[in-house]
Amino acid sequence: MDFPVYLFVGFLESGKTKFIQETLEDKRFCNGEKTLLLVCEEGIEEYNEKKFAGSNVFIEVIDDIDNFNMTNLSNLKKKYRATRCILEYNGMWPMQHLYDAMPDNWMIYQQMTFADANSFVNYNTNMRSLVVDKIQNTELVVFNRCNDKTDKMELHKIVRAISRRTDIAYEHESGDVEYDEIVDPLPFDINAPVIEIADDDYALWYRDMMEELEKYNGKIVKFKGIVAVDRKFEKNTFALGRHIMTCCVEDITYGGLICKYNQASQLKVRDWIIVTAKISIEYNKMYNGKGPVLKVLELEKSTQPEQQVVTF
Repeated sequence: MDFPVYLFVGFLESGKTKFIQETLEDKRFCNGEKTLLLVCEEGIEEYNEKKFAGSNVFIEVIDDIDNFNMTNLSNLKKKYRATRCILEYNGMWPMQHLYDAMPDNWMIYQQMTFADANSFVNYNTNMRSLVVDKIQNTELVVFNRCNDKTDKMELHKIVRAISRRTDIAYEHESGDVEYDEIVDPLPFDINAPVIEIADDDYALWYRDMMEELEKYNGKIVKFKGIVAVDRKFEKNTFALGRHIMTCCVEDITYGGLICKYNQASQLKVRDWIIVTAKISIEYNKMYNGKGPVLKVLELEKSTQPEQQVVTF
């Protein structure tokens, strides 16, 4: 049976503790279920257990990343016979450490990320990799301490550069909550007979397609990319894509797409080409599941673009 984990992430003094406190004061959530509250950083605000709606909430502090491990987590669950966990994760710890430390049956049921609207831009400027780490898989980002001077568009753009699926909410100093309704037009026309992807827009297109596969099923696309080949590929198959940087040089990855082409054997690794291809969403073992398989209709050799690495 799954052990549900409600995950709250964000940097110090970002409002996580306040939100969790209010959640545990709500009888609809705190209804007697044995809850393990794991706190991985202690800020100015402390939990007031007397206000919790139920008495079966057990607080444990793990403020050393070395102690945040599978053995300790399993022992704490067993100690309290907990049936769920609320986890206030340390914003300076990498998310991968959390994933590696979770016991097999621990499942993240919900992830929310909190940020102070007044300091978030500075965090993004100086610790971009940590900001990306905390937002890329979250369901909701809550910007608190908003006021009339808050530049919501700037906050919105930072989040959307990391994830197009994440919901955004702005909590004002008055306590009112406003949900983000800013529409992001894509820089290409997905309803055109041929979707033409500019060199600088590959990262946005690649992410949008991977997040909404069916939207592109049957579409015809034209773009430039660099060829990759592998012995594991099937006959008449190659990969075409671009190197994508999310936040820093260390995280550059090759965002490649499987292409079918009768003369694939004539292509060489690192060739720059322009293809016009029809997208088919289907199973392919290189994706370990369903993904876009491009049937090449036209192909021409090209030169490398001015910026070989694309960003969001």
